[in-house]
Amino acid sequence: MDKENSPQTGDEILVTELLSIILAAGEGTRMKSSRPKVLHHVGGLPIVSHVVRAAREAGSTGIALVTGPKHASIRETVSLMDPDVVHFEQAVARGTGHAASMARELFSSASGYVAVVYGDHPLLRGANFQAVIERLDAGLDVAILGFEPVDPTGYGRFITDGERLLAIREHKDASEDERKIGLCNACILAFRAEVFRDLIDKIDTNNAQGEYYLTDLVSLANGAGKKVGYGIAPETDVMGVNDRSQLARAEAVFQVDRREAFMMAGVTLRDPESVWFSWDTEIGRDVTIFPNVVFGAGVKIADHAEIRAFCDIEDAVIGEGATIGPFARIRGGAELGADVHLGNFVEVKKSRIGAGTKAGHLSYLGDADIGQKTNIGAGTITCNYDGVNKDTTVIGDSAFIGSNTSLVAPVSIGDGAYTASGSVITENVPDGAVAFGRARQVNKPDYAPVLRDKALAKKAAKGK
Repeated sequence: MDKENSPQTGDEILVTELLSIILAAGEGTRMKSSRPKVLHHVGGLPIVSHVVRAAREAGSTGIALVTGPKHASIRETVSLMDPDVVHFEQAVARGTGHAASMARELFSSASGYVAVVYGDHPLLRGANFQAVIERLDAGLDVAILGFEPVDPTGYGRFITDGERLLAIREHKDASEDERKIGLCNACILAFRAEVFRDLIDKIDTNNAQGEYYLTDLVSLANGAGKKVGYGIAPETDVMGVNDRSQLARAEAVFQVDRREAFMMAGVTLRDPESVWFSWDTEIGRDVTIFPNVVFGAGVKIADHAEIRAFCDIEDAVIGEGATIGPFARIRGGAELGADVHLGNFVEVKKSRIGAGTKAGHLSYLGDADIGQKTNIGAGTITCNYDGVNKDTTVIGDSAFIGSNTSLVAPVSIGDGAYTASGSVITENVPDGAVAFGRARQVNKPDYAPVLRDKALAKKAAKGK
């Protein structure tokens, strides 16, 4: 696989030292969900994990995550992805400024820059951090990321004087004239570390919400004679998610970006709008993907493969020149070699399939290790589960598994061996052997009418 041609979700940006404080303490009640808002997925990855990735892409040398008291699941999820993230709790919700102050243990000794970012922006990229970090590099003390939304309702407005940012007025506190401003607060507020330390405890609650607004740091910085400016990001990059409708819009934008990136990298999508990718999908050159294909997390596809319509693939490696589908399901750590062919209604789970092996249709291959150039007949299943344990089926090279064979694991089929159609195989089959595991056929002449008359009599008796 030519990994260089798999699109990246962000650009690597190097900064001397950057502490990023991610705020994820909100309850997200508008999601109407028992799951915390920031754990809902976009592109198969929790929203907050997208923000952590963007912070790392931006060169963050430290990341603090601020969550609420009922958010153990958020902390666990982020720790699995990035164990170096340091966690802090906001026990009582008192606003974004108060939440950011919870990370005092880290920012009290930080040098370089401190960036505070909201944790509900799944499309954020490292390049969006760059838009404000570069302003700090150029001499500003404070730089806030702004954007110009189609509908600014609900967003904090930038009060500016040329390139100078004077204040951020939250929507509820803004005058009618201020609400006409189209330049709004996005999701990253960046500071020189010493400026952040000096100002964070000076925020008060003199506002409509009675909360400590992080955005008040802008007017405080101006009052202290600091240089305050802003950077601009595309609206789609800083799209926040507060409800299911916004979640769906974020997913749609994510998928459009991924589809375009893959096509530019040499992947053919027969019907781009019907193909759905995960955040970590990797695809080589000259791969063709037919309509209505869904990729879950952990998929890597080598060059020249073909994924036909209505396939569902996750946690799988697909070798060069392989052909999958239509209507195939590949999952659970499957590894498919070069030129493997899996046809319609074939499911593969946690199995390794060697180069050139074929399973044309209607088969389940689970917990199997299958060699090269083997043929798996229609209706073959590996009986891998006894209700308690899962066992492995091993099939050698150049074997031939007859149609409707049931392979009861643990069992091994040797190189070049055959199984007869309709067999139930419970014992190992040596190399080159043919295994018959079915009852002997017995024909009873003229007995069919007898069975039919019995059946008709039974039906008539039921009708009385």
